[in-house]
Amino acid sequence: MAADSSRTLEKRRVILHRALKATVEGVILCLIYFLLSQFLAPLSEFVPGFQQMVGTFVVVYIVLIMIAELTAGSIFQHIFNAAQALFIIAYLMVAFGSGIFSMTIDDMNLVVDIHLFLLIAMLLSLLGLAKSVIQTIDYMNEKAELVFT
Repeated sequence: MAADSSRTLEKRRVILHRALKATVEGVILCLIYFLLSQFLAPLSEFVPGFQQMVGTFVVVYIVLIMIAELTAGSIFQHIFNAAQALFIIAYLMVAFGSGIFSMTIDDMNLVVDIHLFLLIAMLLSLLGLAKSVIQTIDYMNEKAELVFT
């Protein structure tokens, strides 16, 4: 009976530690976003909806990070890490569309091509996705070794 009580207490302690770590990470990332948004605020004058676009991205990304941290040590951690990488790829494709922006300021037409930035960001996200898949395979391999030994 005492062993069950100590296991339950240990599980609670681990869950509390994960929840605390996820909360601290979330708060730190929110503070970083708040500080950076002060510098990005003037940019929203030129790009309508920029602040909402960045805000939505940050909120979803922070939630995925916190969920992955809460599920650490399980298969769900790897699923949420893969979801983070896929979310970045999908969000970049939806948010930036063609990758070419143009605006007219006075009598001057300004065209910005961000294809290279999008390519680099998507390749880095694919690298993160590959890392998550490899970690998932390693996790399943470790679980299989425990079963068969």
